[in-house]
Amino acid sequence: MKEGLVKRISRIISASVNALVDSVENATPQLVMEQAIREIDEAIQDVRDQLGKAEAAKYLSSKALNDENSRHSSLAEQIDIAVREGRDDLAEVAIAKQMDIEAQLPVLEKAIADADAEINELNAYISALQGKKREMREQLREFAKASEHVADGPSGGERGTSRTTANKVDQATDAFNRVLERAGVPTAESSADAGKLAELEELARNNRIQERLAKIKSEAKV
Repeated sequence: MKEGLVKRISRIISASVNALVDSVENATPQLVMEQAIREIDEAIQDVRDQLGKAEAAKYLSSKALNDENSRHSSLAEQIDIAVREGRDDLAEVAIAKQMDIEAQLPVLEKAIADADAEINELNAYISALQGKKREMREQLREFAKASEHVADGPSGGERGTSRTTANKVDQATDAFNRVLERAGVPTAESSADAGKLAELEELARNNRIQERLAKIKSEAKV
């Protein structure tokens, strides 16, 4: 989830309550609470939008993973045919493609796992916001009742109703305590070293192709 959205939700849960308590002294708690409830609704919609994007990303990654697995299986069949026909050149090309696919599979699997984690997190935020909204609505009803008592001329015991409700608001716990930390460590290489490493990787890759071809030929007893 975007950091800005996380901060916004945290502010709704914590800062809006403090603003509400301050507004009691100004005798306008209802207006503040109504605005807070509207802001919660907007935040829920924003999280739902983000949830839709996460679900779409998971679907696309899952589809790509299935497609790549299917291609890998098809290439395996083609390699067997090429080996039986003595076409090592074709088998080598197919093996190289298989290795490219194998390099992509872990990335796609991680993308799916990350999307799953984000979906779970977003659903948790929606549940927390909905819970906060219910809490705010209940507090709004209490403030409305307290205001009615004040307007009708409350007795000594009833004068403490508004302050008691404010104390309840002041004691409301923050529903969001998580801090999202994401760190990345960039690396840099000289152009000369990068060229040598690329050449070494190509040599190693060609060697793996030949090893796999030799293994397949051995298993096929060609």
